[in-house]
Amino acid sequence: MTVSHVVLDTEFGDGARFAQARAQHLQDNKRLHYLALTARLADAATVADPQLRALWPLDVPGFHRIILDDGRVTLDLLAGEMTAVLPQVLARVDTFHIGTLAPGQARTLARLASPGATLDARAPDDLLVWALVAAGFACRRVDDGDDIVAEYRGRRSPPVARAAPTAAPAAPPADRAAPIAATATPPVARAALSAAPAAPPLRDKRAVVIGAGLAGSAVCRRLCASGWEVTLIERHAQPAQEASGNLAGIFMPLLSKDDNIPTRLARAAYLFALREWRRLGGVGTAFIGADCGVLQLARDAGHAAVQRAVLDHWNYPPAFARWADAAEAGALLGGATPHGGWLFAQGGWARPSSLCAAMLDACGDRLQRVFCSEAITLHRTGDGEWLVEGAGATLLAPAPTVILANGAGAVQIAQAAQLPLQSLRGQVTHLAVGTSAPQLPLVVCREAYVTPAADGIVCAGATYDNDDDRALRASSQRENLARLAEIVPGAHVAALIDTAPLAGRVGFRSAAPDRLPLAGALPDVESAGRLEHLRDVPRHPGLYGLLGYASRGLIWAPLMAELLVSQLEGAPAPVEAALAEALDPGRFLLKQRRRSQ
Repeated sequence: MTVSHVVLDTEFGDGARFAQARAQHLQDNKRLHYLALTARLADAATVADPQLRALWPLDVPGFHRIILDDGRVTLDLLAGEMTAVLPQVLARVDTFHIGTLAPGQARTLARLASPGATLDARAPDDLLVWALVAAGFACRRVDDGDDIVAEYRGRRSPPVARAAPTAAPAAPPADRAAPIAATATPPVARAALSAAPAAPPLRDKRAVVIGAGLAGSAVCRRLCASGWEVTLIERHAQPAQEASGNLAGIFMPLLSKDDNIPTRLARAAYLFALREWRRLGGVGTAFIGADCGVLQLARDAGHAAVQRAVLDHWNYPPAFARWADAAEAGALLGGATPHGGWLFAQGGWARPSSLCAAMLDACGDRLQRVFCSEAITLHRTGDGEWLVEGAGATLLAPAPTVILANGAGAVQIAQAAQLPLQSLRGQVTHLAVGTSAPQLPLVVCREAYVTPAADGIVCAGATYDNDDDRALRASSQRENLARLAEIVPGAHVAALIDTAPLAGRVGFRSAAPDRLPLAGALPDVESAGRLEHLRDVPRHPGLYGLLGYASRGLIWAPLMAELLVSQLEGAPAPVEAALAEALDPGRFLLKQRRRSQ
């Protein structure tokens, strides 16, 4: 599969230029990756193309990846002010369409530019031209007007190019400027490039994925769609038998007034998951679940005021998040409740095992399943091949790329043993319909959650325990039901604490200290010396992780898979640079060394 042509457009407007590029690349049987900067997202009703309209995101901040035309075209809508968004882009750009640009942003364009990248922009004076020339672009004016075209040749640093002129420029105008010879990038430019996915796409597209839960199934689907041959190793006979084996998981975003990193990551992951599930066939159609909505109740009057303040501050589209007052919340719960809460209309629940099966089925013939086999050791050969071995040193599969997606089991493999992953016990209670279990039209959560009935079972939970007991415990069930009685009104619900038979499931979540996933190349701890930046962290070549999904595997899985495969393919990242850094598996080693240096 060929590498995509990458376009960055700072004036997306009505999308006409994208539509033209999309049609041309499809006609030429070429792949297109289009990065569109836009201050606000238009309403989906204004989008003419039906495929694009069905996947169009809500108008919320952040990066929104839309995969079109069976993966041949990718549109990234980068919502926000250009001065904030542009430095967060991780990409290698082949074509720039720039409107007006501050001269100080020219170096940012150079950081993103592929060798020979072309650029068109408006430059009413020569300040931008000088900045682009200093950054490594050869520029000329079009018909002596304000428009310029340029080609990236690589930076050079003559003394005159470093100072912005305050009077009439002494350098020749852009249309008469001599072409700039390509030169080596100086050290300062190399440092700026280090955060971007500069590595070329891998030629040997064979991978082994260890673990067939949500993390592993999602990355298998994404790899196979990108032309990889994948071997999936799972110690159980079926997928989703560990943390992904619960009857129901809920999907919803996070909100906060300061829009912190966990909030931004959860929002991006949640919305991307909704789009990917639509491409898969839809919740409740391609896999078991329902986008019935999620009501997150306030804990008390003070918390209700905080929740309302967050919504007032961000003014989210109602389809993303809105306030449901006590009267509306009580009507949904079937009884009076003292406070309202956040209502996520597009949230809901899904059966992870059903979703895993759908994602693996979508892989087709590119996926080979090696089940009932546990990966125990990894050995790297001199020719760059990983050998994945099971019990008795039995070879399970060889490949140059290995992805650990086996949750808490990853730390049993030597190369990942020092990752700070914690295994948290979670007991979910199952309540049979007809035993006074609450009958709700949507998911309700606060300190605990409860789902609508599915196949005659209501799920309530889940506990967070620091032990490894796999047996159901009466004490854990009482904890779940006591919390349930606090959020769902009615004496019949409170009576369940003493009357419900012990039933449910115990699973173990894998969580990092910061409760964020690990997505990317795994650190080589033994080779690490003094570390100042993430780029200094040594890595095991060809070894990656998708780990630490905790209680949010449903929404983390699609975006983390997209991020990792983008790194492997040398494609633009689907998230901002700050978020990609927050997910880097090397972040814990870097923090540790910084404290000790």
